[in-house]
Amino acid sequence: MGHSIRDIAAALGVPFHGDGSLRIRRAAEPTDAGPDDLALAMSPRYASALGEGQARAAILWPGADWQTFGLSAAIEAPRARLALAQLTGALRDLPAPPPGIDPTAQVDPSASIAADASVGPFCVIGAGVVIGAGTRIDSHVTIAAGASIGAQGHLGAGVRIGQGVHIGARAVLHPNVVLGADGFSFVTSEPSNVERARETLGKGSVQPLADPAWHKIHSLGGVEIGDDVEIGANSTVDAGTIRATRVGDGTKIDNLVQVGHNVIVGRHCLLCAQAAVAGSAVIGDRVVLGGKSGVADNITLGDDVVLGGAAIALSNVPAGRVMMGYPATRMDLHIESYKALRRLPRLLRDLVARQGRVPNDDPND
Repeated sequence: MGHSIRDIAAALGVPFHGDGSLRIRRAAEPTDAGPDDLALAMSPRYASALGEGQARAAILWPGADWQTFGLSAAIEAPRARLALAQLTGALRDLPAPPPGIDPTAQVDPSASIAADASVGPFCVIGAGVVIGAGTRIDSHVTIAAGASIGAQGHLGAGVRIGQGVHIGARAVLHPNVVLGADGFSFVTSEPSNVERARETLGKGSVQPLADPAWHKIHSLGGVEIGDDVEIGANSTVDAGTIRATRVGDGTKIDNLVQVGHNVIVGRHCLLCAQAAVAGSAVIGDRVVLGGKSGVADNITLGDDVVLGGAAIALSNVPAGRVMMGYPATRMDLHIESYKALRRLPRLLRDLVARQGRVPNDDPND
């Protein structure tokens, strides 16, 4: 039966125009939209594309003259991406599995699983595990002893939950997320070359160690994940050494992100694909880490910091700072430096033209 324009507009909290009883089945790009589709044309740049499709209804930008596009109905979206978030949530159709435990799952008798939770095929649930009401566990998920998952969560296929991991309510873990693996923490019997380099800041040369063997520091602290956290496919959060590694409420983590041992990630942060946070770093609230960005170990990023794509923070960053580059510097300074670097060849050509050959200290040249 689909959804009426009136109901969609009410769900989005925005006004509609025209025939509110018109029903649509799915959302589509303007050129691909059929008569039963809702065309997404939330910017004037999509106006011409509306005429190429067959949509009878569309989401349009504020003030658009919807009737000139031959539409029977239109929804007005003042903030396009927010409307898209709400719309895709309303139209998402995930078949919910029936409550209960699949016969192929292996569940320890001491585990506590809510009656309306769902445990899929070939899952392994360890001793003392607690799974909250309405939580959905897809196939081939492993949950180690003593872990807990809050209510209304969703663990995708192949997720691995380590011992002592505690996850809040409404968590979404996409396929192959790993929480609670050992942190990457090793030590040598005498100061390693890495330690020496930090002391000397790279002056001189490093020497072979008498005993180069690495001794593992085991991770006993587990992981604590807050409420409303989403973690993308193949991302990992390592267990803390003594205390837990923590991810705060509302934080969203993309695919292929690494969060090291003892890290603290604040509330409502955004960690984009291939970002990496080294051990014992502290990330404040509402921080954004762009794709392929990195945070060095044992440093702090204050609240509301934005780290641009591929930027690497090597030292503490004050709250509210926008950073770019390697090493990361303030965005305005980085852009100024980049522009100066691009001007350098022209400046050198001008210098040669004015003074002739640029002096060279090499006597053989």
